[in-house]
Amino acid sequence: MAPTTAQISCVRLGYAWPDGTRLFDDLDFTAGPGRTGLVGLNGSGKSTLLRLLAGRLTPTSGSVRVSGELGYLPQNITLDTEQRVDRVLGIEKARAALHAIESGDVAEEHFAAVGDDWDVEERTRATLDGLGLAGVDLDRTVGRLSGGQTVLLSLAALLLRRPDVLLLDEPTNNLDRRAREHLHAAVAGWSGVLVVVSHDRELLERVDQIADLREGRITWYGGTLSEYETALAVEQEAAERTVRTAEADVRRQKRELIEANEKLARRAGQGRREAERGGAPKILLGARKRRAQESAGRHRGLHEERLAGARERLAEAESAVRDDDEIRVDLPHTAVPARRRVLDLADVELRGGVRATLEVLGPERIALTGGNGAGKTTLLDTVAGELAPVSGEARVQVPMRYLPQRLDLLDGSASIAENVRRLAPGASPQHIRAQLARFLFRKDRPDQLVGTLSGGERFRASLAALMLAEPAPQLLMLDEPTNNLDLASVRQLTSALHSYRGALLVVSHDVPFLRGLGVTRWLALDGELTEIEPL
Repeated sequence: MAPTTAQISCVRLGYAWPDGTRLFDDLDFTAGPGRTGLVGLNGSGKSTLLRLLAGRLTPTSGSVRVSGELGYLPQNITLDTEQRVDRVLGIEKARAALHAIESGDVAEEHFAAVGDDWDVEERTRATLDGLGLAGVDLDRTVGRLSGGQTVLLSLAALLLRRPDVLLLDEPTNNLDRRAREHLHAAVAGWSGVLVVVSHDRELLERVDQIADLREGRITWYGGTLSEYETALAVEQEAAERTVRTAEADVRRQKRELIEANEKLARRAGQGRREAERGGAPKILLGARKRRAQESAGRHRGLHEERLAGARERLAEAESAVRDDDEIRVDLPHTAVPARRRVLDLADVELRGGVRATLEVLGPERIALTGGNGAGKTTLLDTVAGELAPVSGEARVQVPMRYLPQRLDLLDGSASIAENVRRLAPGASPQHIRAQLARFLFRKDRPDQLVGTLSGGERFRASLAALMLAEPAPQLLMLDEPTNNLDLASVRQLTSALHSYRGALLVVSHDVPFLRGLGVTRWLALDGELTEIEPL
């Protein structure tokens, strides 16, 4: 059990990028014992905040304080492939000393290396078992582990240190289903201070509170992700009602200002006509005119002040409404007739020895699952023609597009619109811009260079380029599309794919996402391709 005094906090934290762009100003954040899910849009600064809390970045102002030992698991983990597992776990010296003592060498330095940790190997085995790494040999090298095993091994190294505060940045990225379940269990059983950045819905259902990072500020919500989304929906409904009320007030104030100006204009006209008719001394007429002008000025100023106040209230109300729009696009040319043959794999042998037989007919939505290293990406690369099969043939019978994990489809030095035009050369610039607006790239955004986009924006631009391509793709293949997407981007992706009318082949470990797509067939790859029950 971690001590209840453990805490991590930042006070008036400020951070700016090297080019001077401010990310945080006077940000306050405190997390005590319990599990905190840190959520926010891509580019809001979640990973940067974790790095500041972990001491990997230096704030430009303010302070970070940690009570207790801190452990940090970054999003991208790189380990020396030649290192042995026990060294990565930090037990190499204690383990070697223990073996030396057991073999009869009673040198004092061995006892110093072991200290009180006489059960180091048993404790290590228990930790590895709990993370699904029971079969990992402590003497093997890291290079023989899969990417998912490397993530879990790095987490095991942190847990063995028994930190009081644990920071995890997208820990389930690239983990297969079984590995995710082990990590979920580790998070659910954590008793210290935990802050986790994740888009994994199942993981975020195991936290105690949600910290929502938006526009450099944290808003706290008690409970799990589902409870956060419920509370947020209530807030947004209230905010939208406030906007409608404020819009009505602005319209009313505009109308009253117009009516006041018309009334004043009528009075002024009446005064001129009286002056033209004569009958009153000029000094009296001048005094009346001055009083009328002063009264008109006060009257107009009052209405203008009221209108300005109404506009300020509207702007404030609009700022509380989130602009996390959904993608809404109609793609009729992607439609595939129900019995149209889309894809044939007849006893194809992939690189790595995996065999696959698959027939896809019509607009099927197929989820492809399997453990890390099972060959899922190899299968997609083979269907896409990027890898040649060892034997057999992959026959794609319709126009096909493929979005790999590496997101290298687009030219970073060209604009979003130029990239789309490259895949749809027959489309007019006006049509491309109209379609990109439906993918939430509005106004001048299509002219933005792809290289300047955030990860979520780049994914959305890549998806738009694929789905708007000519000829329209009737088979769309996606490899781990939700990796590194925030929750809003996952919702946007799901809504876009609901508009797609062709056949889908999606590799993902994100089961809630797959369920949201309306998957019609579930396949697993484990030496061979087999159909399984829905997850």
